[in-house]
Amino acid sequence: MTAIQKHLSKERKAELRERYLKVDTANVADVLDELGHLDYGLASSFWPIHESQNKMAGWAYTIRGQMTPYPGTGDPEKMKAVSGLQDGEISVWSGGGASGVCFFGELIALGMQHRGSVGSLIDGGIRDIEWIVKMNFPVFTQYRSPVQSIGRWGVNAWQVPVYLPGATTERVRVRPGDFILADVDGVILVPQELAETVLERAEELTRKEISIREDLNRGLSLPEVLEKYGHV
Repeated sequence: MTAIQKHLSKERKAELRERYLKVDTANVADVLDELGHLDYGLASSFWPIHESQNKMAGWAYTIRGQMTPYPGTGDPEKMKAVSGLQDGEISVWSGGGASGVCFFGELIALGMQHRGSVGSLIDGGIRDIEWIVKMNFPVFTQYRSPVQSIGRWGVNAWQVPVYLPGATTERVRVRPGDFILADVDGVILVPQELAETVLERAEELTRKEISIREDLNRGLSLPEVLEKYGHV
């Protein structure tokens, strides 16, 4: 557990996660910009595996690996890594530039879901999509592949800072305990020390947008709305 999260109870973390599920990545991104944190959007190449599971929110549990040949019929380090997941956490997989192989499938997703994990963000490949969709387990990934990772790609660390491809910068640093929010617009990272502040401001912005829609539906013109509320 990271230092910033030690003061958050399990109940508080669960409450924040549920509230984040009610705001959009766009509003969260705008708030981060306003606070001067400009490069926390992740690459647009991350996509949800199914349209019915296009919202995901949770605290980052990081897993790092790399392409490397090795003997044997399994990846024991991967099993050790995923065994640490807890309620409300999203497994964040840094693939180290992996391509062509998957290191995530139905059985590992099922095991994580039973531990209380609420989704996965994968800088790499996935398979068994049909079955994962039936589990109602949200996953955002880079690509799909039926080719397994055993003997080709292996886990080398977990619960350490990792890098993922960024939207406005080459890479974004993700630390254990940072907050991940993903929806149809993409994926955004909220640094753990800003999680409460960003959420409160994003909720304010969400309420403001609701009022704007209501005013537009009542017949106000766009210039009138902009004069009343300012830029949104």
